[in-house]
Order: sequence, then structure tokens, then C-alpha cells
Amino acid sequence: MAQTKQQVAIITGGGTGIGLATARMLAKKGWGVAITGRREAKLAEAARQIEKTSFAPVLIVAADVSDRKQAAGVVDAALLRFGRVDAVVNAAGAAELADIDQSAGDVLDRILGVNTIAPAAIIARAWTEFKKQESGCVVNISSWATHDPFPGFFAYAASKAAVNLMARSCAVEGREIGVRGFAVAPGAVETDMLRSAFDETMIPTSACLSPDEVASVVVACIEGQHDRENGKTIYMRRGDSGSVEMFASPS
Repeated sequence: MAQTKQQVAIITGGGTGIGLATARMLAKKGWGVAITGRREAKLAEAARQIEKTSFAPVLIVAADVSDRKQAAGVVDAALLRFGRVDAVVNAAGAAELADIDQSAGDVLDRILGVNTIAPAAIIARAWTEFKKQESGCVVNISSWATHDPFPGFFAYAASKAAVNLMARSCAVEGREIGVRGFAVAPGAVETDMLRSAFDETMIPTSACLSPDEVASVVVACIEGQHDRENGKTIYMRRGDSGSVEMFASPS
């Protein structure tokens, strides 16, 4: 097992969108990053983008994190490469519009697998290392839908509500070992996943956050700038004036 003094983050969904933006920002700050996703070619392209703007090491791990063994294997791969894990960012997501009576079977399995089971499996595996190190940070990408569920997001909103509570649990159980937990819950973000469900006539680009805007909050959580919100869900969206509006869930 390699051992580095450099801080290391695991980022699921690191090949695109919020995950890639977060990996890029952390790498610029000198973090080693392990990015994971299903498509190895996409991860390789993401790694090239990150390496163009930083000298930080990038590990790519192709995996289907909805499979618990593969999710835990991502942490194992990061430990083998770097010898440590300091932060976990659960940015992988799945979203499908479906009426409540259609939100069963394969739809439910796909959404809960990626949005709920995967973060839980990765956090559980990383927790062992956090306990050894007596430090660590978990940031789960949630959704504004947990505050105001859009019709058709019955399963999606529920799956994301779970990661809000995971973040709170991480803060509560992590208090004695120096581990912090946050959920960042953006409204519409200009990503491929958004456009797979909504076109610009439904949600114009001007109403969307950028992946970089969300990633900047994620990185600020990791760096300690939002420690007052430890255990909370930080909601953010594009306001009517065009500015970014934010508030945190009650304790």
C-alpha cells in the first residue's frame, strides 16, 4: 500500500458534472483525487482535464457503485494507491421522472441503487479509515427536491432525502473522532442528467446553477468553511435576481 501525506478525496460520479467540477477544484488545491463512474473512457477524459490544470495525482476507478461490493472496492482502490482517504464526495446520481404508480420495480431499483445504496456503502467502508485517522469529511450531493419535490420525483426525492440523514448521522457519530458530514442540495444544475429529464423550454439555462457553483460549496465544506452547518443540508438554487440563494436545514 502506498502512503502519502497528501490529502485524498474519493468522488463518485467524477467523470461529469458536479463530480468532475469538484475533482478539478480539489486537485488545483493539491488534493489527490480518486474519481469513479461506470464509463472508463469518460473517466480517462476527466483525468486528462484535471491533469491539465494541476499536478495532483488522479486515480480512475471504473465501477457501478450501485453494487455494494463495487462501491466498497472504490475505497479499497484509493487506499491501495494513496494509503489514505480524507474526504468522500457522493456525487453520482440517477434521476427518472415517473408517476407514483410507476415508481416501482426497475425504476426504484435504479434510483435507490445509485442515490442511496452507493453512498451508504462507500461511507461505511471509508468510515473504518476515518476512525483510524481520527479525521474525515463526507459530502453528499442531495437535491432541492428534498425540500420541494417536483411531480414525478417520488422515488428520486426520497432517495436524496436519505443522504441528508446520512450526513447528519456522520456528523453525530463522527463528533468523537473528528469526522464531519454535510449534504449539499442544489436546485436545477446544468448537467446532462438534468437535460435527460427536462429541456430548456421547461427549465431554461438561466434558471440553473453551474456545476462549478455547486462544487465550490462542496469544497468549502471539506475545507471547514461551513462547519456551522456540520450535519445539516445546505440548500442552494438560482434566485429570481440571478444570484445564488442558500440556506441550511434546521438542526
